[in-house]
Amino acid sequence: KMAAAAGAAAAAGLWSEVNRCGQNGDFARALKSVNKILQINKDDVTALQCKVVCLIQNGTFKEALGVINTHTKVLTSDVIAFEKAYCEYRLNRIESALKTIQSASQQTDKLKELYGQVLYRLERYDDCLAAYRDLIRNSQDEYEEERKTNLSAVVAAQSTWEKVVPEDLGLREATYELCYNSACALIGQGKLNEAMKKLQKAEELCRQSLSEDSDVTEEDIEAELAIIHGQMAYIMQLQGRTEDALQLYNQIIKLKPTDVGLLAVIANNIITINKDQNVFDSKKKVKLTNAEGVEHKLSKKQLQAIEFNKALLAMYTNQADQCRKLSASLQSQSPEHLLPVLIQAAQLCREKQHAKAVGLLQDFADQHPANAAEIKLTMAQLKIAQGSVTKACMILRSIEELQHKPGMVSALVTMYSHEEDIDSAIEVFTQAIQWYQQHQARTNHGCCVFQPKSPVHLSLIREAANFKLKHGRKKEAISDLEELWKQNPKDVHTLAQLISAYSLVDPEKAKVLSKHLPSSDTMSLKVDVDALENSHGATYVRKKAGKLTGDNQQKEQGQGEVKKKKKKKKGKLPKNYDPKVTPDPERWLPMRERSYYRGRKKGKKKDQVGKGTQGSTTTGSSELDASRTASSPPTSPRPGSGAAVSATSNVIPPRHQKPAGAPATKKKQQQKKKKGAKGGW
Repeated sequence: KMAAAAGAAAAAGLWSEVNRCGQNGDFARALKSVNKILQINKDDVTALQCKVVCLIQNGTFKEALGVINTHTKVLTSDVIAFEKAYCEYRLNRIESALKTIQSASQQTDKLKELYGQVLYRLERYDDCLAAYRDLIRNSQDEYEEERKTNLSAVVAAQSTWEKVVPEDLGLREATYELCYNSACALIGQGKLNEAMKKLQKAEELCRQSLSEDSDVTEEDIEAELAIIHGQMAYIMQLQGRTEDALQLYNQIIKLKPTDVGLLAVIANNIITINKDQNVFDSKKKVKLTNAEGVEHKLSKKQLQAIEFNKALLAMYTNQADQCRKLSASLQSQSPEHLLPVLIQAAQLCREKQHAKAVGLLQDFADQHPANAAEIKLTMAQLKIAQGSVTKACMILRSIEELQHKPGMVSALVTMYSHEEDIDSAIEVFTQAIQWYQQHQARTNHGCCVFQPKSPVHLSLIREAANFKLKHGRKKEAISDLEELWKQNPKDVHTLAQLISAYSLVDPEKAKVLSKHLPSSDTMSLKVDVDALENSHGATYVRKKAGKLTGDNQQKEQGQGEVKKKKKKKKGKLPKNYDPKVTPDPERWLPMRERSYYRGRKKGKKKDQVGKGTQGSTTTGSSELDASRTASSPPTSPRPGSGAAVSATSNVIPPRHQKPAGAPATKKKQQQKKKKGAKGGW
């Protein structure tokens, strides 16, 4: 009895220690005391519960879950359901946490809070929204603001990932978290300018709330603002301001935030900006997307987008095997998704295997008819790239849901015209017009009632008629024009086209139809001629006539407009022209055809050109020939005869003499002397 009393006293002291440590937040010390209690009584339910709580507070969730699973007989689900589910949630065992919550006999407020978090992580947003609404409606405590923040986060996720138009929850955006979530919802709706304003407001509120705490530094504030700045950069990227977005993304990375999810998203967005450029930077950034725990921080669609970009980056960096491996993995995860097969086809095209790429796309289109349209468009593009325009047309015409679309009709007609297959082009028009005729009809009390033709239908008929007229199919065009005219008998333009077409086939019919044209009086157009002439782009502008007074006005009235005679311009005379000297009558003839031309003496001037430094003499090849005799005349001037050379070299032959009185060209002589002086000593 004394031993039992001593144990009870020791346990009481330990429980007091546990209580005191719990109030002080010293859970490590409290855990030691709890362990001593369990040594006294290993099956003490309260002590085991306290141990689990201490382990959770210390962040050792795995150990806490181990304690729960080891003592299942004592710690039943009714006793420890919340702690077990919370440990599973923090260990990212989300499905297990959901089962634990659902298996609990009593749904406490704590379990409901955790249930909402679990549903959010499982991306079951509709159920999550209902759970938080119920919590907000049935609870009143200091955590109401946090619940509203979580509720707005669910609405933002629905808008972003499920493209659901968010309802107005009537939440007062008094905190930066609420402003941030509201901005995310606006981004999902495509309201980028409004979203940017909300983010700016969120940044302002964040700075205000954090600056009130004296322990918070500027670095802490910037770290908290990183996620807001990340969304701002994303909006800039969506708006095409890639340089601004890139600058802001890099600023966030330099801060080295602890949120691996934020870093992964920013790195992925930088890779999308780089595309096939700056691949070295992209290869560095892709490492941030592989950080531990990223898969638990991001949604499924975010993770999928990152994997797609990894495959594309492998393709751009010529890592064909890696690209195939990643795209095959993506296809196995999402067999119905288009991107994996498109990436594989693109890789095959880079390897010049176009036929294999088309075959791969065809197999996917056969297996997934719902996505066949987009795949077939890609196949047609590949066929056009190979030069097989006719086969591309066949693929496009096999897309039934797009056959009647004006864009598809226009593309097919253009391609068939390029191939000079006019019959097929007209057939495309006919099929599209028939589709509109069939879908225009509606059944009313067993009767088939035709509504007026839609603008698209009428536009197709008009385009078909114009095309047929252009290619000489007048009779076929006439039937289309008659159909148009029946729809709108007041359409003068259609009637004029119809008359023009009949005039080439049936002139009598054209005359009959021309009677339906309005008279010239009714068709008189009120046109301001002056305004038209003065308008921008007018090719002719009539000059405004000046006011005529007196004799000039009478002269104008009597004689009418007289054309002004053009004055002949006096020809320009040469600068050295002398009226006393008779010009050379043969001056207009080429020099070779003139009577006094004697030909040019070859080699004379060439030998007189001095080479080398000033004062030196040039030695001709004849002087270096030893076979020549000493009496042979020199071909270059001697040093003493320099004056004679300069005097005789300026003599102008008679046939090149200018008329008397012409000024001498001293400038040219000076330039020749300067040329010979180049080189220096």
